[in-house]
Amino acid sequence: MEKFNEIVHEIDDCVWGIPLIVIIMFCGLLLTVRVGLLQIRKLGLALKYMFKDEEGSSGEVSGFQALCTALSATVGTGNIVGVATALCAGGPGALLWMEIAAFLGMATKYAEGLLAIKYRRKDKNGSMLGGPFYYIESGMGEKWKWLAKLFALFGVLAGLMGIGTITQINGITSAANGFFDPDSTHTVNILGTDYTYTTIIAGIMITVFAALIIIGGIKRIATVSEVVVPAMILIYVGSCLLIIFTHLSDIPDAVSQIVKGAFGLRPLAGGLSGFALMKASMRSGVSRGIFSNEAGLGSAPIAAAAARTNEPVRQGLVTMTGTFIDTIIVCTMTGLSIVIAGSHEKDLKGVAVTTDAFRHGLPFPEKVSSFMLMCCLAVFAFTTILGWNYYSERCLSYLTGSKKSVTAVYKWVYIAFVFIGPYLTVEAVWNLADIFNGLMALPNIIAIVFLSGTVSRETKDYFKRLKQNHSA
Repeated sequence: MEKFNEIVHEIDDCVWGIPLIVIIMFCGLLLTVRVGLLQIRKLGLALKYMFKDEEGSSGEVSGFQALCTALSATVGTGNIVGVATALCAGGPGALLWMEIAAFLGMATKYAEGLLAIKYRRKDKNGSMLGGPFYYIESGMGEKWKWLAKLFALFGVLAGLMGIGTITQINGITSAANGFFDPDSTHTVNILGTDYTYTTIIAGIMITVFAALIIIGGIKRIATVSEVVVPAMILIYVGSCLLIIFTHLSDIPDAVSQIVKGAFGLRPLAGGLSGFALMKASMRSGVSRGIFSNEAGLGSAPIAAAAARTNEPVRQGLVTMTGTFIDTIIVCTMTGLSIVIAGSHEKDLKGVAVTTDAFRHGLPFPEKVSSFMLMCCLAVFAFTTILGWNYYSERCLSYLTGSKKSVTAVYKWVYIAFVFIGPYLTVEAVWNLADIFNGLMALPNIIAIVFLSGTVSRETKDYFKRLKQNHSA
């Protein structure tokens, strides 16, 4: 098993190496140029469209619900654990590179949302089906259908084999166990292995809650997401802001560390040179940023395709706000809190880094601060289970021709993977999820670059019509 883990880890490093990161960043830069810095010029309009539905439009859910469904999958453990990992590996400068990646990623997400609406179609069950598989097939032509099927296959595997099931439920039960029974004193033996009562109870509860929502399909997932996602983001960001506002005098030094670290102007523990530090900050920040906001992976347009709208550009703008919220806001708040507390410089890993920042940064007893972070982590992971169920289910629908019986069976298989998640080792699963995510990105990026001219034309046409309507 150890050898298998090593092989998977090596494949993961290869897939998520510098070439893929450069390709994704190049795609974002290309689109930024082709749409004329739209992520700056039209951000205000995009935020307005988040809450204002288009009249007389077709679709299954509102644009805001589609966005929340996408955010339910993107705003997750990566915002808590991923940021901490990036700062530990690349220093404070990694946070600035995360934001640079997010800025370019907003243009990529815009294109994904636009293309999802432009090329979506209604399946034989009456559900809207869209995403990379359809804008590859319809936008690039039938001869590229094999590429669309590859994307869909990798999407099913990514959702079922790790990122949507095992890793998320394992993260929830581990967080609960770390708070309620850190010494594992109350255990029961299952098939030769001891598990705590906390792990078993939390696992069963999350599985039941997930099943009740998943069986209801996209409308139930969207209904839950539009309430839970904004609430959890507000609570988490509010906690981070409380840390920042109670340490205002530390902000200038924190910002200085971030900027200097990003460009190798500040030495890092271990004696890294300026160039080596910049390289470490860039690699950690960009890779973790992409993993957190999923810009370029092709997951968000699957949710965007269900939105009630007739205007591809309009939904593209709404989809773009997902990256702004996920990375520019949530990840920045996490990173600032960690740098202010200096938790990244301690001998800690993963969620322990962010936990330390909350314990020392919030003006509450340490137990209360730890409980708050545990709840945020649990809700983030739970909504990721819901979001990735929808993503992988839509990918399966494309592969199987929207057979309702197959989809129904898949829901229960997905729930079963959630149920067994707490009792499995997650090291190899996380790496497998990383690999499948990276493999999803390749077909998607090829399609977006190929269709970047379409994105540019649609954008110009929409804003030309919008201007004419306002002047009429």
